Amino acid sequence: MAGLTQAEDPNLLVGYNTSDDAGVYRINRDLALVVTADFITPPVNDPFLYGQIAAANAISDIYAMGGRPLLCLNLVCFPSQKLPPEDLHQIVRGAALKIEEAGALLAGGHTVEDNEPKFGLAVTGTVHPDRVWTNSGARPGDALILTKPLGSGVLFNANLKGWVSAKAMDACIATTAGLNQTAARVLSEFQVHAATDVTGFGLAGHGLEMARGSRVTIEIDIRSLPLMDEALEMYRRGMNTGVNPHNRRLTEKHTDFKARIPEWHRQIIYDPQTSGGLLAAVPEDQAAEIVKELEAGQVTGAGIIGRITALEADRYLVFC
Repeated sequence: MAGLTQAEDPNLLVGYNTSDDAGVYRINRDLALVVTADFITPPVNDPFLYGQIAAANAISDIYAMGGRPLLCLNLVCFPSQKLPPEDLHQIVRGAALKIEEAGALLAGGHTVEDNEPKFGLAVTGTVHPDRVWTNSGARPGDALILTKPLGSGVLFNANLKGWVSAKAMDACIATTAGLNQTAARVLSEFQVHAATDVTGFGLAGHGLEMARGSRVTIEIDIRSLPLMDEALEMYRRGMNTGVNPHNRRLTEKHTDFKARIPEWHRQIIYDPQTSGGLLAAVPEDQAAEIVKELEAGQVTGAGIIGRITALEADRYLVFC
């Protein structure tokens, strides 16, 4: 979007100039639309699970804005000369069930021929104009909460080589196919100063967007990060993803490592997440209760991972 000027409209509450998760447009004083689109290549071979993961990934952007998903459209690229139509049916079936679980409706979509499968959703949701979450409201003194463990990127890659145990892979799939619905509901009962979801840019990339948008420094305890089983072990063994180097280049000028950890351990903050958790800046005195309520709601892996401090120079991210 570099070089493009955001159109001015008083009802456009969130546009693309803040790198937020979705656009928000006010309809009236009590109602705003939240709109987003996201699609991914297959992280797994099973078409049904692929549809579930891709749908959860796309719908997450609505939750990250404090909204409720309402209407979905399929976005499909499919190699019909290479794969049978039953695979496409299973992808859409998996997505439809996940959309239903979110309380939304599937209204159609669009399909094009492509050499590689790609699937996702365009999603429309609703939110009260005064209750929109953005990634730019974090305040010094806030605590930082993450609602899902990290590591899906390296696990999906390592699984292609047979390095990951079946138990760890099943847990990874269950996490990525899980909606952020309960996490968003719990957070909505407290004060949320800033929120985003952690996806392709990794914790470092999405954390930088929040820190830069809020003009604060985010301090993260790297040893307290919730991690998927075997994810760190994959990095220790030399596995990586093609996206990690890109995410590192985007963030390293604004990142300070105080923690003395090996390079392979650092890679977890660049790990590109598929359908990752919500990252939320909340008042410190509410953080412990939020985590307690998340755990009571069966949101596994949620925890307090850091705090927000006043900005020092351009050090937006500090890993302690």
